[in-house]
Amino acid sequence: MARHTAGKQPTLRSRPLHSIGPIMPIVIKSLSSLTEEEGAALAAPLLAFNRAAFPAMEAQAVALVLESNGERIEGGLWGEILYDWLRIDIVAVPENLRGAGIGTRLMVEAEAPARHAGCEGLWLDTFSFQARGFYEKLGFEIAGEIPNHPRGESRYFMRKQLHL
Repeated sequence: MARHTAGKQPTLRSRPLHSIGPIMPIVIKSLSSLTEEEGAALAAPLLAFNRAAFPAMEAQAVALVLESNGERIEGGLWGEILYDWLRIDIVAVPENLRGAGIGTRLMVEAEAPARHAGCEGLWLDTFSFQARGFYEKLGFEIAGEIPNHPRGESRYFMRKQLHL
């Protein structure tokens, strides 16, 4: 910031343009879908920023599948360990197998790689019309809520602290 003093011209301090890169015209463009390459290009600046803050940031996939006859995948659990937490993206149990304890077994088995990796806990999101009560019975608690998403329902962000 420049200071004004009696009888002196203000001095402005700025960075030379070459230190911030070339000036390019930027256009905001709306796309209805992204190719894998476009998605990688879009995420690159954020990933570079995150890696500077946490150099050891490497995601570890967690996948548990339910197989029928040893060959056909019928459902399962998919998640990712990143930043000392396991984020569970999908838990899918076919309707004809619900209530048989399979969802509970998937969730319990997902804790093993999280504990092995030294995770603080697990987190996920679910809607009010999905499985909030199921996750609460497994020790998850609400960490956040978006009411009326979708209209008439709520979206819950839930976490379960692991005690290592």
